[in-house]
Amino acid sequence: LAGQADRLLARLTDGADPAASVADLALSLGTTRSAFEHRAVLVAADRAELLDALTALAGDRTVPNVLRGRAVPGGRTAFLFPGQGSQRPGAGRELYDRYPVFAEALDAVAAHLDPELDRPLREVMFAPEGTPEAALLDTTGYTQPALFALGVALYRLVESWGVRPDLLAGHSVGEIAAAHAAGVFTLEDACTVVAARARLMQALPAGGAMIAVRASEEEVAARLGDRMSLAAVNGPDAVVVSGDEDAVTALAEEFAALGRKTRRLRVSHAFHSLHMDAMLEDFARVTRSVSYTAPTLPLVSNLTGETAAPERVCDPGYWVEHVRRAVRFGDGVRTLAARGATRYLELGPDGVFCSLAQDTFDALADDNRPAPAAVPALRTGRDEERSLIGAVARLHAAGQPLDWAALLDGTGAR
Repeated sequence: LAGQADRLLARLTDGADPAASVADLALSLGTTRSAFEHRAVLVAADRAELLDALTALAGDRTVPNVLRGRAVPGGRTAFLFPGQGSQRPGAGRELYDRYPVFAEALDAVAAHLDPELDRPLREVMFAPEGTPEAALLDTTGYTQPALFALGVALYRLVESWGVRPDLLAGHSVGEIAAAHAAGVFTLEDACTVVAARARLMQALPAGGAMIAVRASEEEVAARLGDRMSLAAVNGPDAVVVSGDEDAVTALAEEFAALGRKTRRLRVSHAFHSLHMDAMLEDFARVTRSVSYTAPTLPLVSNLTGETAAPERVCDPGYWVEHVRRAVRFGDGVRTLAARGATRYLELGPDGVFCSLAQDTFDALADDNRPAPAAVPALRTGRDEERSLIGAVARLHAAGQPLDWAALLDGTGAR
């Protein structure tokens, strides 16, 4: 790799190819050269940045925009669709302005969801931070539709670049987006389910609490009373407890006294607990009103942490249980890894669930295989186009095929 970078650097600096644009070079290298096992992808906006990156690679130096990796033979790609807690104002706004595929996908979702909302979804999603519209994004009635819309639009954009999943998983409401990507729901039916889920949860009395605790499932389960539930098992030592505020707070204090980290989640309701019981019957009527098709890709279930049986996710009752029972995300990551996933792309506003997955990756670490490439499509405070291109670059360095012509469409690359 260093030798290749040195030769390319020489070609660009010795006057042999002074007119070549960055896009021309990207298209030529991507489409007319072999992709070997050991790879590097350079993320550069202009010639000066490219030369700096090539110089670093030729000198075997580590810099942020030189992404090195190894394509593990037989490695597979998993897409992760996040749940509540990952939302943030403005996520997707720059991609909406930059990529027609993204904008069309987001508009298609909004066309189904907007009639169910008091304010247009895009108006709430893209509102500047600190405005009343942006504050609505943290209310369940908008959070769930916004995360679904962003996930689907990101999925359609990277799919158009040839970045396609072998496996799918979601966290809570994210599993509905994953099920849509797998073909279980049409877009219209998925939107019907998401809108009803969000609306019915929002209408429940506020209250309760959810607290993340650094402890094992066994430790926490032994201390749960009737007024608390295990809401999520995110990793070997990462669980979320949900339920009545006084009971959940007392449990968290008990673990804090043992030196364990605890963190209260910023949520309006105690999800995946007895606080959801009042909406289950109404939600069941909605899940019975839509159609289901067997998934075309393996879909990992929140309820079991295993690959879902087609008849299970095509059962309306599954999605009702899904509201009430624990999200077994950590087990799901183990299943993805066991099924050969070496590349993970989080299709949401930030890297919350890549971070959660890291605990499981650490527990599964194998000296004979490279660490998994787990990357978020977007990151808080970063340019969205650069963030997404960087994520795709990292996946390609780890072996993900790309449609370079589609990726560079509109740049005039030759």
